[in-house]
Amino acid sequence: MKYLQISFGIFIVLAASRFVPHPPNFTSLLALSFYVPALLGIRYLPSLLIAFVLTDFFIGFHSIALFTWGSVIVIGLGSQFFSKNILNRIFGSLFGACLFFIITNFGVWSLGSYGYTFEGFLLCYTLAIPFFTYSLISTFIFAAIIEGVCKFNLINLKKITNN
Repeated sequence: MKYLQISFGIFIVLAASRFVPHPPNFTSLLALSFYVPALLGIRYLPSLLIAFVLTDFFIGFHSIALFTWGSVIVIGLGSQFFSKNILNRIFGSLFGACLFFIITNFGVWSLGSYGYTFEGFLLCYTLAIPFFTYSLISTFIFAAIIEGVCKFNLINLKKITNN
C-alpha cells in the first residue's frame, strides 16, 4: 500500500510540473528521474516511468518518446552511483540532464529530421542548446528543492520507504 501511495505522490509531482505552463524542458522530470531512484530506491523507477508515460498520454505522444523514456531509465539506473552525498547527487542530476540531451537529440537526428549527415548531426545538437539550458536550470532548481526538503527533514525518507 505504501508503494502505491508513494507512486501516486511521484505522479502528482511530475504531472504538476508538466501540466503547469512552463518554458520548454523546464520541468521536474530530470531531477525526479535522478532523485526518485537515488533516494527512494531503484524499485520506484517503474513508478516514475509510468507517471511519465501517463502524462505523455495527456500531453501527446511524439516521435522520440522511446528515447525520452529510455533516458529516464538510464538516468534512474545511473543515480545509484551518485547517491553518496549532496554534491555527488547534484552533480549526478546535472549529469543526468546531459545524458537526456545526448540521448534525446540523438533520437531526433536518427529519425532523419536533420538529414543523415555530420552537418545535420551538428545542427540538431546546436539548435537544441536553448532547450538544454532550460533543462540544466530546471534540474538544478528542482535538485536544490529536493535536497532542501531532505536536509530540513521535511520528509523522512527512511520512514516513508520502510513502511
